[in-house]
Amino acid sequence: MAINRFPEEGGPGGPEAEEVPLRGYAVLTGTYLTAAALFALGFRRSGRTLPARVPPWDVLLLGTATYKVSRLLARDKITSLVRAPFTRRTGTAGANEVMDEPRGHGLRRATGELLACPFCLAAWVGTSLVCGYAVAPRATRLAACGLSAVTVSDWLQYAWSATQERAEG
Repeated sequence: MAINRFPEEGGPGGPEAEEVPLRGYAVLTGTYLTAAALFALGFRRSGRTLPARVPPWDVLLLGTATYKVSRLLARDKITSLVRAPFTRRTGTAGANEVMDEPRGHGLRRATGELLACPFCLAAWVGTSLVCGYAVAPRATRLAACGLSAVTVSDWLQYAWSATQERAEG
């Protein structure tokens, strides 16, 4: 079960089959679930209580911060050093972003798939931020504010660039 084959096109196991690192996915899923369970156990033993409710503003703040951290980890040039053991560069995507693809087999490939996908990373980042919010809501809110400010700045940069292109063209 180390690697299963799923067809991209055609019949099962055909010439277009893609290797899928199921054992690597299982290890990553187990790691995620174990970390979440250990956090929940530690939180419960600490005697703290969960917030009675999370204001919509905080959900928006945490969501925006999750978006930004996921993009930074998966696409930013500077964070390439984190992805390098698991991915290879395939191109650039503008705005200081790069495109990487997973490399290797098994756990290495599965980790590369996780690190090259901002959508995949979002679950891990969002869970981390929510755990931080449960333990230290003020500090987590402050960090999320900073990341959200960068996200707003990014969108304003895109809007400015688009406005300039229209004015020049």
